[in-house]
Amino acid sequence: MTDSAPTGFIGVYHADGGPIGELRYLVGHMLGTTRCGLCDVTHSWRRKPEWDAMVARLGIPFDLVHLNEMDAETAEAVRLSGSPVVFARTEAGLQPVLRADELDRLDGSVAAFERELCDKVPRIRSQSD
Repeated sequence: MTDSAPTGFIGVYHADGGPIGELRYLVGHMLGTTRCGLCDVTHSWRRKPEWDAMVARLGIPFDLVHLNEMDAETAEAVRLSGSPVVFARTEAGLQPVLRADELDRLDGSVAAFERELCDKVPRIRSQSD
């Protein structure tokens, strides 16, 4: 990661958005054929309130997008890094912070996500620190 402080983060789900994409993910998840560690962190059957509280503590923007919602810069970064993934927006561009295997290890925990993010990007500290 670069030495510059991030101006924001973007998390990319390993799923398409919209009704059909969400249904396809839900069925695949129930059948055990689809997995997205970022989805597990941000959602249960709806967005987790603790996720929104964590983003507020960070004090910088945190965007979440699906594979079919990415701009060209994000799509290129995902092509190189895979998904799901969390990028930091920096002066040098998008820098991967948490990749699929790291997100999977968090086991859906927002608290573990916050600790990992703050450890990986020491120039940010949530207001709970």
